[in-house]
Amino acid sequence: METLIIIGGGLAGSEAAWQAAQRGVPVKLYEMRPRLETGAHTGGDLAELVCSNSLGSNLDDRAPGLLKNELRRMNSLLIACADETAVPAGGALAVDRDQFAALVTQRLAQHKNIEIIREEATLIPEQPAIIASGPLTSKRLSTALATLTGQEHLYFFDAIAPIVALDSINMDIAYRASRYGRGEQDDGDYINCPLNAGEYEAFVRALRAAERIELKSFEQQINEGVRAGMHTFFEGCLPVEVLSQRGDETLAYGPLRPVGLVDPRTGKRPHAVVQLRQDNLAGSLYNLVGFQTNLTFAEQRRVFRMIPGLENAEFARYGQMHRNTFIFSPALLRPTLQFYQRDDLFFAGQITGVEGYAGNIATGLLAGWNAARLLSGEAPLEMPRETMLGALCHYITHASATDFQPMKANFGILPALPASGKGRRNKRQRMQFYAARSLEVLESFLQAETFNV
Repeated sequence: METLIIIGGGLAGSEAAWQAAQRGVPVKLYEMRPRLETGAHTGGDLAELVCSNSLGSNLDDRAPGLLKNELRRMNSLLIACADETAVPAGGALAVDRDQFAALVTQRLAQHKNIEIIREEATLIPEQPAIIASGPLTSKRLSTALATLTGQEHLYFFDAIAPIVALDSINMDIAYRASRYGRGEQDDGDYINCPLNAGEYEAFVRALRAAERIELKSFEQQINEGVRAGMHTFFEGCLPVEVLSQRGDETLAYGPLRPVGLVDPRTGKRPHAVVQLRQDNLAGSLYNLVGFQTNLTFAEQRRVFRMIPGLENAEFARYGQMHRNTFIFSPALLRPTLQFYQRDDLFFAGQITGVEGYAGNIATGLLAGWNAARLLSGEAPLEMPRETMLGALCHYITHASATDFQPMKANFGILPALPASGKGRRNKRQRMQFYAARSLEVLESFLQAETFNV
Protein backbone atom coordinates (compact mmCIF):
# COMPACT_ATOMS: atom_id res chain seq x y z
CA MET A 1 0.00 0.00 0.00
CA GLU A 2 1.18 3.54 -0.76
CA THR A 3 2.66 5.51 2.14
CA LEU A 4 0.61 8.34 3.64
CA ILE A 5 2.48 11.55 4.49
CA ILE A 6 1.17 13.52 7.47
CA ILE A 7 2.57 16.97 8.14
CA GLY A 8 2.23 18.10 11.74
CA GLY A 9 2.50 16.15 14.98
CA GLY A 10 -0.08 18.12 16.94
CA LEU A 11 -3.48 16.85 18.03
CA ALA A 12 -4.94 16.44 14.54
CA GLY A 13 -1.82 14.96 12.94
CA SER A 14 -1.24 12.53 15.78
CA GLU A 15 -4.83 11.27 15.71
CA ALA A 16 -4.78 11.02 11.90
CA ALA A 17 -1.54 9.00 11.98
CA TRP A 18 -2.95 6.54 14.50
CA GLN A 19 -6.26 6.06 12.67
CA ALA A 20 -4.58 5.44 9.31
CA ALA A 21 -1.91 3.18 10.79
CA GLN A 22 -4.52 1.12 12.63
CA ARG A 23 -6.05 0.37 9.23
CA GLY A 24 -2.81 -0.97 7.81
CA VAL A 25 -1.59 2.20 6.09
CA PRO A 26 2.15 2.94 6.36
CA VAL A 27 2.50 6.48 7.72
CA LYS A 28 5.34 8.98 7.72
CA LEU A 29 4.56 11.64 10.32
CA TYR A 30 6.58 14.85 9.95
CA GLU A 31 7.07 17.05 13.03
CA MET A 32 9.57 19.91 12.89
CA ARG A 33 9.94 20.24 16.66
CA PRO A 34 12.35 20.23 18.45
CA ARG A 35 14.66 21.02 15.51
CA LEU A 36 12.57 24.07 14.61
CA GLU A 37 10.69 25.83 17.41
CA THR A 38 7.34 27.58 17.07
CA GLY A 39 7.72 30.24 19.76
CA ALA A 40 4.75 28.80 21.68
CA HIS A 41 5.62 25.13 22.28
CA THR A 42 8.04 24.24 25.05
CA GLY A 43 9.06 20.66 24.24
CA GLY A 44 9.44 18.09 21.50
CA ASP A 45 6.64 15.65 22.35
CA LEU A 46 3.80 15.13 19.92
CA ALA A 47 0.34 16.50 20.74
CA GLU A 48 1.68 19.17 23.10
CA LEU A 49 -1.08 21.39 24.49
CA VAL A 50 -0.02 25.01 24.08
CA CYS A 51 -2.90 26.96 25.60
CA SER A 52 -5.17 25.51 28.27
CA ASN A 53 -4.81 21.99 29.64
CA SER A 54 -8.58 21.52 29.42
CA LEU A 55 -10.31 19.76 26.54
CA GLY A 56 -13.58 21.37 27.59
CA SER A 57 -16.74 20.04 29.18
CA ASN A 58 -17.06 16.31 29.70
CA LEU A 59 -20.79 16.47 30.45
CA ASP A 60 -23.04 14.40 28.21
CA ASP A 61 -25.42 17.27 27.45
CA ARG A 62 -22.78 19.85 26.53
CA ALA A 63 -21.49 20.26 22.98
CA PRO A 64 -17.80 19.56 23.82
CA GLY A 65 -18.88 16.58 25.91
CA LEU A 66 -20.97 15.25 23.04
CA LEU A 67 -18.03 15.53 20.65
CA LYS A 68 -15.81 13.61 23.08
CA ASN A 69 -18.43 10.88 23.37
CA GLU A 70 -18.54 10.63 19.59
CA LEU A 71 -14.76 10.34 19.55
CA ARG A 72 -14.80 7.65 22.24
CA ARG A 73 -17.29 5.67 20.15
CA MET A 74 -14.99 6.07 17.14
CA ASN A 75 -11.96 4.80 19.11
CA SER A 76 -9.96 8.02 19.28
CA LEU A 77 -6.43 7.46 20.56
CA LEU A 78 -6.01 10.99 21.91
CA ILE A 79 -9.26 11.02 23.87
CA ALA A 80 -8.22 7.68 25.39
CA CYS A 81 -4.85 9.21 26.33
CA ALA A 82 -6.64 12.24 27.79
CA ASP A 83 -8.86 10.01 29.91
CA GLU A 84 -5.75 8.17 31.17
CA THR A 85 -3.92 11.38 32.16
CA ALA A 86 -6.93 13.35 33.43
CA VAL A 87 -6.67 15.68 36.42
CA PRO A 88 -9.61 16.92 38.55
CA ALA A 89 -11.52 19.66 36.71
CA GLY A 90 -15.16 19.47 37.76
CA GLY A 91 -17.30 18.66 34.74
CA ALA A 92 -14.42 19.23 32.32
CA LEU A 93 -11.77 16.89 30.91
CA ALA A 94 -8.41 18.42 31.82
CA VAL A 95 -5.07 16.63 31.63
CA ASP A 96 -1.53 16.74 32.92
CA ARG A 97 -0.20 18.23 29.72
CA ASP A 98 3.29 16.70 30.01
CA GLN A 99 2.03 13.20 30.72
CA PHE A 100 -0.61 13.46 28.01
CA ALA A 101 1.91 14.46 25.31
CA ALA A 102 4.40 11.84 26.49
CA LEU A 103 1.76 9.10 26.33
CA VAL A 104 0.62 10.07 22.82
CA THR A 105 4.25 10.18 21.66
CA GLN A 106 4.94 6.75 23.14
CA ARG A 107 1.89 5.14 21.53
CA LEU A 108 2.71 6.53 18.09
CA ALA A 109 6.43 5.74 18.31
CA GLN A 110 5.64 2.13 19.16
CA HIS A 111 3.22 1.59 16.27
CA LYS A 112 4.69 -0.66 13.60
CA ASN A 113 3.09 1.34 10.76
CA ILE A 114 4.23 4.81 11.89
CA GLU A 115 7.59 6.44 11.20
CA ILE A 116 8.11 9.77 13.00
CA ILE A 117 10.39 12.10 11.05
CA ARG A 118 11.76 15.11 12.96
CA GLU A 119 12.13 17.47 10.02
CA GLU A 120 10.37 20.54 8.69
CA ALA A 121 8.13 19.82 5.72
CA THR A 122 8.49 22.73 3.31
CA LEU A 123 6.55 21.48 0.28
CA ILE A 124 3.12 19.99 -0.34
CA PRO A 125 3.66 16.27 -1.00
CA GLU A 126 2.69 14.95 -4.42
CA GLN A 127 1.68 11.60 -2.90
CA PRO A 128 -1.31 11.01 -0.58
CA ALA A 129 -1.03 13.40 2.36
CA ILE A 130 -2.75 15.07 5.29
CA ILE A 131 -1.80 18.66 6.13
CA ALA A 132 -2.24 19.12 9.87
CA SER A 133 0.47 21.70 10.44
CA GLY A 134 -1.66 23.67 12.86
CA PRO A 135 -1.94 27.35 13.70
CA LEU A 136 1.82 27.81 13.88
CA THR A 137 2.62 26.58 10.38
CA SER A 138 6.20 27.43 9.43
CA LYS A 139 7.02 30.23 7.00
CA ARG A 140 8.13 27.99 4.16
CA LEU A 141 5.17 25.65 4.39
CA SER A 142 2.81 28.64 4.61
CA THR A 143 4.25 29.91 1.36
CA ALA A 144 3.73 26.50 -0.25
CA LEU A 145 0.13 26.45 0.99
CA ALA A 146 -0.52 29.92 -0.38
CA THR A 147 0.80 28.80 -3.77
CA LEU A 148 -1.33 25.65 -3.67
CA THR A 149 -4.59 27.30 -2.66
CA GLY A 150 -4.37 30.51 -4.63
CA GLN A 151 -6.07 32.09 -1.64
CA GLU A 152 -4.92 34.52 1.01
CA HIS A 153 -4.24 33.04 4.40
CA LEU A 154 -6.16 34.53 7.28
CA TYR A 155 -4.02 35.43 10.29
CA PHE A 156 -5.18 36.14 13.79
CA PHE A 157 -3.36 36.43 17.08
CA ASP A 158 -4.18 33.98 19.85
CA ALA A 159 -3.13 34.04 23.49
CA ILE A 160 -2.29 31.62 26.29
CA ALA A 161 -2.89 31.96 30.04
CA PRO A 162 -0.28 32.05 32.83
CA ILE A 163 0.39 29.19 35.26
CA VAL A 164 1.22 29.66 38.95
CA ALA A 165 2.63 27.38 41.65
CA LEU A 166 0.05 25.99 44.08
CA ASP A 167 2.17 26.66 47.16
CA SER A 168 2.30 30.36 46.28
CA ILE A 169 -1.50 30.74 46.42
CA ASN A 170 -2.85 32.21 49.66
CA MET A 171 -5.48 29.68 50.73
CA ASP A 172 -6.50 31.89 53.64
CA ILE A 173 -8.27 33.96 50.99
CA ALA A 174 -8.73 31.57 48.05
CA TYR A 175 -11.01 28.55 48.42
CA ARG A 176 -11.71 25.33 46.60
CA ALA A 177 -15.05 24.88 44.88
CA SER A 178 -16.47 23.81 41.54
CA ARG A 179 -19.26 25.81 39.95
CA TYR A 180 -22.59 24.51 41.28
CA GLY A 181 -20.63 21.81 43.15
CA ARG A 182 -19.73 19.90 39.97
CA GLY A 183 -16.46 18.37 41.09
CA GLU A 184 -14.85 15.09 42.06
CA GLN A 185 -13.01 16.34 45.12
CA ASP A 186 -15.12 16.92 48.23
CA ASP A 187 -14.02 20.54 48.38
CA GLY A 188 -14.11 21.23 44.64
CA ASP A 189 -11.71 20.90 41.72
CA TYR A 190 -11.01 24.61 41.19
CA ILE A 191 -9.26 27.18 43.35
CA ASN A 192 -11.26 30.40 43.50
CA CYS A 193 -9.98 33.90 44.26
CA PRO A 194 -12.93 36.13 45.26
CA LEU A 195 -13.04 39.87 44.55
CA ASN A 196 -15.42 42.37 46.11
CA ALA A 197 -16.68 45.31 44.04
CA GLY A 198 -13.83 47.62 45.04
CA GLU A 199 -11.12 45.03 44.40
CA TYR A 200 -12.68 44.19 41.03
CA GLU A 201 -12.84 47.83 39.93
CA ALA A 202 -9.20 48.43 40.91
CA PHE A 203 -8.12 45.30 39.05
CA VAL A 204 -9.96 46.33 35.87
CA ARG A 205 -8.40 49.81 35.97
CA ALA A 206 -4.91 48.36 36.34
CA LEU A 207 -5.53 45.81 33.60
CA ARG A 208 -6.63 48.47 31.13
CA ALA A 209 -3.60 50.64 31.84
CA ALA A 210 -1.02 47.84 31.85
CA GLU A 211 1.75 47.71 29.26
CA ARG A 212 1.37 45.16 26.47
CA ILE A 213 3.94 43.38 24.33
CA GLU A 214 4.35 44.77 20.82
CA LEU A 215 3.10 42.44 18.10
CA LYS A 216 5.66 43.46 15.49
CA SER A 217 7.69 40.29 15.92
CA PHE A 218 4.66 38.22 14.98
CA GLU A 219 3.87 40.38 11.99
CA GLN A 220 7.37 39.81 10.70
CA GLN A 221 6.70 36.07 10.60
CA ILE A 222 4.12 36.50 7.87
CA ASN A 223 5.62 35.35 4.61
CA GLU A 224 6.75 37.82 2.01
CA GLY A 225 4.34 37.78 -0.87
CA VAL A 226 1.44 36.59 1.29
CA ARG A 227 -0.63 39.54 2.34
CA ALA A 228 -2.09 39.36 5.85
CA GLY A 229 -5.84 39.04 5.58
CA MET A 230 -6.55 39.59 9.28
CA HIS A 231 -4.60 40.91 12.25
CA THR A 232 -7.31 40.35 14.80
CA PHE A 233 -7.94 38.36 17.93
CA PHE A 234 -10.09 35.24 17.78
CA GLU A 235 -13.30 36.00 19.68
CA GLY A 236 -13.20 32.67 21.51
CA CYS A 237 -9.78 33.33 23.04
CA LEU A 238 -9.59 37.07 23.66
CA PRO A 239 -6.82 38.41 25.93
CA VAL A 240 -8.25 39.41 29.28
CA GLU A 241 -6.99 42.98 28.83
CA VAL A 242 -8.88 43.26 25.53
CA LEU A 243 -12.07 42.02 27.19
CA SER A 244 -11.66 44.61 29.96
CA GLN A 245 -11.93 47.40 27.39
CA ARG A 246 -15.43 46.33 26.39
CA GLY A 247 -17.15 47.49 29.54
CA ASP A 248 -16.70 47.82 33.28
CA GLU A 249 -18.57 44.56 34.04
CA THR A 250 -17.53 42.54 30.97
CA LEU A 251 -15.07 40.41 32.93
CA ALA A 252 -17.56 39.87 35.77
CA TYR A 253 -20.01 38.45 33.22
CA GLY A 254 -17.25 36.56 31.40
CA PRO A 255 -14.22 34.66 32.75
CA LEU A 256 -14.67 36.17 36.24
CA ARG A 257 -18.38 35.40 36.56
CA PRO A 258 -19.16 34.32 40.14
CA VAL A 259 -22.35 32.36 39.40
CA GLY A 260 -22.45 29.06 41.28
CA LEU A 261 -19.38 29.92 43.40
CA VAL A 262 -20.44 30.89 46.93
CA ASP A 263 -17.55 31.82 49.24
CA PRO A 264 -17.80 29.37 52.17
CA ARG A 265 -16.19 31.94 54.49
CA THR A 266 -18.93 34.53 53.92
CA GLY A 267 -21.82 32.40 52.69
CA LYS A 268 -22.28 34.91 49.88
CA ARG A 269 -21.46 35.09 46.21
CA PRO A 270 -18.51 37.44 45.49
CA HIS A 271 -18.75 40.27 42.99
CA ALA A 272 -16.27 38.40 40.77
CA VAL A 273 -14.12 35.27 40.97
CA VAL A 274 -10.84 34.31 39.32
CA GLN A 275 -10.73 30.54 38.91
CA LEU A 276 -7.56 28.43 38.76
CA ARG A 277 -7.55 24.92 37.31
CA GLN A 278 -5.08 22.12 38.09
CA ASP A 279 -2.48 21.86 35.31
CA ASN A 280 -0.51 18.70 36.19
CA LEU A 281 -1.20 15.38 37.88
CA ALA A 282 1.05 16.26 40.80
CA GLY A 283 -1.30 19.13 41.57
CA SER A 284 1.57 21.56 41.99
CA LEU A 285 0.67 23.91 39.12
CA TYR A 286 -2.56 25.79 38.39
CA ASN A 287 -3.53 27.91 35.37
CA LEU A 288 -5.68 31.05 35.49
CA VAL A 289 -8.86 30.09 33.65
CA GLY A 290 -9.77 32.49 30.84
CA PHE A 291 -6.70 34.67 31.48
CA GLN A 292 -5.11 34.64 28.05
CA THR A 293 -2.97 37.74 27.92
CA ASN A 294 -0.43 39.80 26.00
CA LEU A 295 0.77 41.89 28.94
CA THR A 296 4.50 42.16 29.50
CA PHE A 297 5.82 39.66 32.02
CA ALA A 298 6.54 42.44 34.54
CA GLU A 299 2.99 43.74 34.22
CA GLN A 300 1.56 40.24 34.62
CA ARG A 301 3.40 39.94 37.94
CA ARG A 302 2.18 43.35 39.07
CA VAL A 303 -1.44 43.25 37.90
CA PHE A 304 -2.29 39.60 38.51
CA ARG A 305 -0.87 39.81 42.01
CA MET A 306 -3.64 42.33 42.72
CA ILE A 307 -6.05 39.39 42.67
CA PRO A 308 -6.87 38.38 46.27
CA GLY A 309 -5.04 35.15 47.05
CA LEU A 310 -2.40 35.71 44.35
CA GLU A 311 -0.50 38.53 46.05
CA ASN A 312 2.60 36.30 46.28
CA ALA A 313 1.97 34.19 43.18
CA GLU A 314 5.01 32.51 41.60
CA PHE A 315 4.62 32.16 37.84
CA ALA A 316 5.72 28.86 36.30
CA ARG A 317 4.72 30.22 32.89
CA TYR A 318 3.64 33.68 31.80
CA GLY A 319 0.86 34.27 29.33
CA GLN A 320 1.89 35.21 25.80
CA MET A 321 0.66 35.74 22.27
CA HIS A 322 1.23 33.57 19.23
CA ARG A 323 0.18 33.74 15.60
CA ASN A 324 -2.55 31.41 14.36
CA THR A 325 -3.01 30.57 10.70
CA PHE A 326 -5.96 28.96 8.95
CA ILE A 327 -7.09 28.53 5.36
CA PHE A 328 -10.40 29.63 3.88
CA SER A 329 -11.93 26.16 3.98
CA PRO A 330 -15.32 27.02 2.41
CA ALA A 331 -13.56 27.60 -0.90
CA LEU A 332 -10.95 24.88 -0.55
CA LEU A 333 -12.27 21.79 1.26
CA ARG A 334 -15.05 19.23 0.93
CA PRO A 335 -16.90 17.90 4.02
CA THR A 336 -14.69 14.79 3.72
CA LEU A 337 -11.76 17.18 4.44
CA GLN A 338 -10.36 16.54 0.95
CA PHE A 339 -8.85 19.41 -0.99
CA TYR A 340 -11.17 20.39 -3.85
CA GLN A 341 -8.50 19.99 -6.53
CA ARG A 342 -6.87 16.79 -5.22
CA ASP A 343 -8.66 13.71 -4.00
CA ASP A 344 -5.57 12.42 -2.17
CA LEU A 345 -4.83 15.62 -0.23
CA PHE A 346 -6.57 16.16 3.11
CA PHE A 347 -6.48 18.92 5.73
CA ALA A 348 -7.18 18.55 9.45
CA GLY A 349 -7.01 20.51 12.69
CA GLN A 350 -6.89 24.23 13.36
CA ILE A 351 -5.57 25.08 9.94
CA THR A 352 -9.05 24.19 8.60
CA GLY A 353 -10.82 26.69 10.86
CA VAL A 354 -11.90 24.21 13.54
CA GLU A 355 -11.30 25.45 17.08
CA GLY A 356 -10.86 23.61 20.35
CA TYR A 357 -8.71 20.62 21.21
CA ALA A 358 -11.52 18.09 20.70
CA GLY A 359 -12.37 19.61 17.31
CA ASN A 360 -8.76 19.27 16.21
CA ILE A 361 -8.68 15.64 17.31
CA ALA A 362 -12.00 14.94 15.59
CA THR A 363 -10.96 16.32 12.21
CA GLY A 364 -7.69 14.43 12.48
CA LEU A 365 -9.64 11.24 13.09
CA LEU A 366 -11.86 11.80 10.05
CA ALA A 367 -8.92 12.74 7.81
CA GLY A 368 -7.09 9.59 8.92
CA TRP A 369 -10.14 7.43 8.26
CA ASN A 370 -10.74 8.94 4.84
CA ALA A 371 -7.13 8.79 3.73
CA ALA A 372 -7.07 5.10 4.68
CA ARG A 373 -10.34 4.49 2.83
CA LEU A 374 -9.02 6.21 -0.28
CA LEU A 375 -5.83 4.14 -0.24
CA SER A 376 -7.93 0.99 0.19
CA GLY A 377 -10.10 1.80 -2.82
CA GLU A 378 -13.14 2.89 -0.79
CA ALA A 379 -15.06 6.15 -0.96
CA PRO A 380 -14.26 8.73 1.77
CA LEU A 381 -16.92 9.27 4.42
CA GLU A 382 -19.02 12.39 4.90
CA MET A 383 -20.21 12.41 8.50
CA PRO A 384 -23.94 12.99 9.15
CA ARG A 385 -24.71 16.62 9.95
CA GLU A 386 -26.65 15.51 13.03
CA THR A 387 -23.35 14.47 14.61
CA MET A 388 -21.13 17.14 16.13
CA LEU A 389 -18.20 16.09 13.96
CA GLY A 390 -20.36 16.20 10.86
CA ALA A 391 -21.73 19.62 11.80
CA LEU A 392 -18.22 21.03 12.33
CA CYS A 393 -17.05 19.73 8.95
CA HIS A 394 -20.17 21.10 7.28
CA TYR A 395 -19.67 24.51 8.89
CA ILE A 396 -16.04 24.98 7.86
CA THR A 397 -16.80 23.90 4.29
CA HIS A 398 -20.01 25.91 3.84
CA ALA A 399 -19.58 29.13 5.87
CA SER A 400 -19.84 32.47 4.09
CA ALA A 401 -16.76 34.49 3.26
CA THR A 402 -18.02 37.52 5.19
CA ASP A 403 -18.18 35.91 8.62
CA PHE A 404 -15.91 32.84 8.51
CA GLN A 405 -14.30 32.52 11.94
CA PRO A 406 -12.78 29.51 13.72
CA MET A 407 -15.60 27.39 15.16
CA LYS A 408 -15.76 25.24 18.27
CA ALA A 409 -18.26 22.48 18.93
CA ASN A 410 -21.65 24.01 19.78
CA PHE A 411 -25.27 23.01 19.42
CA GLY A 412 -25.99 26.03 17.22
CA ILE A 413 -24.33 24.40 14.20
CA LEU A 414 -26.46 21.24 14.39
CA PRO A 415 -29.65 20.91 12.30
CA ALA A 416 -32.69 22.14 14.20
CA LEU A 417 -34.68 19.70 16.27
CA PRO A 418 -38.20 18.82 15.11
CA ALA A 419 -40.99 20.71 16.85
CA SER A 420 -41.97 19.11 20.13
CA GLY A 421 -45.52 17.87 20.51
CA LYS A 422 -45.33 18.31 24.26
CA GLY A 423 -44.86 22.03 24.43
CA ARG A 424 -41.74 24.11 24.26
CA ARG A 425 -38.51 22.47 25.46
CA ASN A 426 -36.26 24.35 27.85
CA LYS A 427 -32.56 24.81 27.08
CA ARG A 428 -31.40 21.82 29.13
CA GLN A 429 -33.94 19.56 27.44
CA ARG A 430 -32.91 20.78 23.99
CA MET A 431 -29.25 20.02 24.70
CA GLN A 432 -30.17 16.55 25.92
CA PHE A 433 -32.23 15.90 22.78
CA TYR A 434 -29.43 17.14 20.54
CA ALA A 435 -26.91 14.88 22.27
CA ALA A 436 -29.19 11.83 22.19
CA ARG A 437 -30.00 12.36 18.51
CA SER A 438 -26.33 12.80 17.57
CA LEU A 439 -25.22 9.59 19.25
CA GLU A 440 -28.17 7.65 17.81
CA VAL A 441 -27.42 8.89 14.28
CA LEU A 442 -23.71 8.16 14.74
CA GLU A 443 -24.41 4.61 15.87
CA SER A 444 -26.66 3.95 12.87
CA PHE A 445 -24.07 5.47 10.55
CA LEU A 446 -21.24 3.35 11.92
CA GLN A 447 -23.30 0.17 11.82
CA ALA A 448 -24.15 0.83 8.16
CA GLU A 449 -20.52 1.29 7.14
CA THR A 450 -18.48 -1.72 6.13
CA PHE A 451 -15.25 0.08 7.04
CA ASN A 452 -13.87 -1.06 10.37
CA VAL A 453 -14.05 1.80 12.91
